Amino acid sequence: MDKLLSYLHSIHPLSPELREHLLITVKIKSLQKKEYLLRPGYICRYMCFISSGLLRAYYLRGDTEVSSWFMKEGDVCVSIESFYKQQPGYEYIQAIEDTEYFYIDQRELENIYKTYPEFNAVGRVLTIKYLNLWAEQLYAIRMQSAAERYEWLLKFHPELLFRVPQKYIASYLDITPETLSKIRSKIS
Repeated sequence: MDKLLSYLHSIHPLSPELREHLLITVKIKSLQKKEYLLRPGYICRYMCFISSGLLRAYYLRGDTEVSSWFMKEGDVCVSIESFYKQQPGYEYIQAIEDTEYFYIDQRELENIYKTYPEFNAVGRVLTIKYLNLWAEQLYAIRMQSAAERYEWLLKFHPELLFRVPQKYIASYLDITPETLSKIRSKIS
């Protein structure tokens, strides 16, 4: 919990009252490799902060799994539409590694925003961070060649290449595993 509180405090100072409230409110849970945090048709009721491990979000296009993002220790994890609209989602969130995470209920998070105004700054900074990451990913996938997408991943998220199975990396980059293999051998 100290890791989470330090992270949040580094974004914006937390009052002693807010820190105490978070200590009481935020819970911890773990997932084993291949377990699901969320499946389609269910409502995402929690925002999570990954303490250790790695999660993958994906959806199905026919029978094909399409990886949409990976979240590792130090990242916030949530099914955005499902969480904020409180409606059933369409994506899977699955542990690629054994994962431990802190979580908070959507209603409690809204209560914290109302009760502790300083926490709105934390929310804003995190929203901007993840919107920027999403925009970078979208640009890379839509506007770059397969090789440029791989180089983008290598430059900005190299740790994923060692932790994520290649079939998931290929799916994330919107290329076939064979194309990924050719690109990797050319760059090596």
